Amino acid sequence: MPAPRSVYTPEHEEFRGVVRDFLAREVAPHHERWEAAGQVDKSVYVAAAQAGVMGFSVPDEYGGLGVDDFRYNAIVAEELAASGLSGPALTLHNDIIAPYLLRLTTEDQRRRWLTGLAAGEKTFAIGMSEPTAGSDLAGIRTSAVRDGDRWVINGQKTFISNGILSDVVIVVCRTDPDAGHKGFSLIAVEDGTPGFERGRKLDKMGHRAQDTAELFFADCRVPASNLLGTEGRGFYHLMENLPSERLSIAISAIAGARAVFDQTVRYAHDRHAFGQEIGSFQANRFAIAEMATELDIAQVYIDNCIQRVVEDTLTAVDAAKAKWWCTELHKKVVDQCLQLHGGYGYMLEYPVAKAYQDVRISTILGGTTEIMKDIIGRDLGF
Repeated sequence: MPAPRSVYTPEHEEFRGVVRDFLAREVAPHHERWEAAGQVDKSVYVAAAQAGVMGFSVPDEYGGLGVDDFRYNAIVAEELAASGLSGPALTLHNDIIAPYLLRLTTEDQRRRWLTGLAAGEKTFAIGMSEPTAGSDLAGIRTSAVRDGDRWVINGQKTFISNGILSDVVIVVCRTDPDAGHKGFSLIAVEDGTPGFERGRKLDKMGHRAQDTAELFFADCRVPASNLLGTEGRGFYHLMENLPSERLSIAISAIAGARAVFDQTVRYAHDRHAFGQEIGSFQANRFAIAEMATELDIAQVYIDNCIQRVVEDTLTAVDAAKAKWWCTELHKKVVDQCLQLHGGYGYMLEYPVAKAYQDVRISTILGGTTEIMKDIIGRDLGF
């Protein structure tokens, strides 16, 4: 059994029950259909907001619950990952979009967008990646040029989560081509804006119920009032939120890995070969023992990081360590668990097979393993 966790209070665990009930009621019965369709029903976000599992950090004056405690974010991430119900982009809204809107918006913008997020009536995406710029944000080419009371945006984004269903896209634009890292800004583009078009809904290997799309901007004229934060500070605004975003990915990785591991332990007890449980063969027993140990160790580090977010002491390096280690462990655990399932592990009716499809993106999104190691190495002076 894993060691008891002390990072959560009884109130947090009560909220975990709320999240589980929501997933069982509003997500699980529809997820197979959503996987086939390549997107969720947009109404799930309204249901999530009504259940209090999305937008809870939004102040009550804008329709939220005013709960500013990252441990609640972590619980939503853990339960989504443990259940394998990857369709609703709840962590995108709770861990990425909400902090931008809370930290960078004007009063008018809060009334326009925060109230919609808190009600689940407006969904969001963030447009960073481009065909020629993934982890290297400095390579972004999408431009925004000021023309009177408008920004004129031209460019293309790809691999955008919630790109099809989003009502508002926060677009990372180059607003000063000669200013290096000081030349980027964040501009919100609303659905229906002339010059803004959605491209293909991308056909992915995993996480198939969560829509991912290409976005195009051709002389897209956006009100100047849609600028988020400070002009020219877009890169720094992104960097401010990346530690908690990357920690969220790491939290999901360990929760997902633990769920697959627990399923595999049960399978290794139930499945017999040559007259004994397959888990009792030394090679298998050792593999299971190693995974149990590594998961416990990783969980301790994750819980420490969660607490440091609460205390506002989590650094970018801490998050980079969590992100690369936990996602690589997730990938390793799922692979070993599929092997222990034998031929059954290759059948999509077994959760481990779907987990194998879904896990591969975790070491890529939010910054690749190689980028995370580079961040850590640079911090050590290399």
